[in-house]
Amino acid sequence: MLHLIQASAALLRGVLLPAGRRPGGRHGARGALGGGRSAGPASRVRRSLRASCAEGVFAELFSACAGPTVLTAWALHLRATPLEVGFVAALPQLAQAVQLPAAWATALFGRRRVAIVTIALSRQALLPLALLPLLPLGNGAQRTLLLATATLSAALSVAGNNAWTSWMGELVPERLRGRYFGQRTALCTVFGTAGGLVAARVLDGAASARAAELALAALVLAASAVGWTTTALLARQHEPGAPPPRAPALRDALRPVADPRAREFLAYQLAWNASVGLAGGYFTFHLLHNLHVGYTIVALHASLVATTRVVSAPLWGRAIDRYGAAPVLAACSFAAAALPLLWLGTSEGVLWPLALDAAIGGAAWGGHGLASFAVPLDLAPRRDRPFYVAVTAMAGGVAYAAATSLGGVLAAAVPRVAPTLVGPAHGLEPIFALSAAGRVASAFLAVRLAGGGATALGELHRSAARGALALVRAPFYRR
Repeated sequence: MLHLIQASAALLRGVLLPAGRRPGGRHGARGALGGGRSAGPASRVRRSLRASCAEGVFAELFSACAGPTVLTAWALHLRATPLEVGFVAALPQLAQAVQLPAAWATALFGRRRVAIVTIALSRQALLPLALLPLLPLGNGAQRTLLLATATLSAALSVAGNNAWTSWMGELVPERLRGRYFGQRTALCTVFGTAGGLVAARVLDGAASARAAELALAALVLAASAVGWTTTALLARQHEPGAPPPRAPALRDALRPVADPRAREFLAYQLAWNASVGLAGGYFTFHLLHNLHVGYTIVALHASLVATTRVVSAPLWGRAIDRYGAAPVLAACSFAAAALPLLWLGTSEGVLWPLALDAAIGGAAWGGHGLASFAVPLDLAPRRDRPFYVAVTAMAGGVAYAAATSLGGVLAAAVPRVAPTLVGPAHGLEPIFALSAAGRVASAFLAVRLAGGGATALGELHRSAARGALALVRAPFYRR
């Protein structure tokens, strides 16, 4: 926790201080948020990007109070079936099906307006869950309310993210995009991890079913309050030079499919997300239900992931600015490909593979997330960004959700006859192995996407190797 606090202070100095007061360095007074202290457009951009960093911090706190882990806790508390638990876990991806209608609304009404309204509503949609301790509903009705509100929140969040991504594509200067979002991701991760640890302690401290229900309701109320804060911070950000809203045509939605480079990214999105989704909705379930760890262990795993993301995200951001998003995407895909195999070595008494998974996965997924965000922005013409973002995200989301459903069916159908490396099987082990095999195959599509950037990919690998070697040698050169 001390490491996270120190990293938080460093990032706040690097991201939120006025550019003219920054320490020296290669970028000097210009920094990642624009020029010096001059008034005008540059000053507005700088203020908006600082507000965006603050909004990201509170968005992570919202996720800590009402994100996938807490929604899984709701599902387990309400005695949901494994398929329902998998559905809840897959909702962020399943909701990607609304991306095209979201892009349509973004083009018609404007990016900033759609982003603020839909994100605000998405962060209040779970509020009815806070009333469950007071409502005389049966268990089935309570689960229905959970699934309905979680689905609505996820769908509105996806709509907001489409508009927000297009908005940020204009707001953040292209030459600084990787570095800015690397810093922002690291900062948000620090606070999100701290919030997740607090939420986990609240849940683990509930000694009875009634106490757990009250704890979950309190987290929903906290999420609602944080959600209003994010809305206020979004409203403080301006929209620079936006093209005027217009009624989109069908050809706008089809243009990404006709673009050869975008089709390569679509193929990767489909294959990669299907491979990840096959097991992705069941890791937290496996920890809580099969390995019988508490929410604190889940949060500690997330904390280690966050620590490596805090360290690696700014480095990945600079790598994207230097080598391009596609080579970084390929490198991180290979790094994350074999992670599910580590879970084959876990049991109730053997949890150390989780630390290795968190250390490698935190770095790999941190870079993967930044690169996946940047690739559509690099591919899309300015006016068509909402539809490029929509088509690529929808393809990946639908593939993920379909694979998660298939994973649930396979987990129930596969007999538990094959023991793991350290104990009896729980039924999810074949799913983990299939997911790893699919990821490895999909990673080669990312290499194809890098295409002409193959030289950059090789240079990226060599640069990473030199950096790792320097870290190993550093203790021996200290006096």
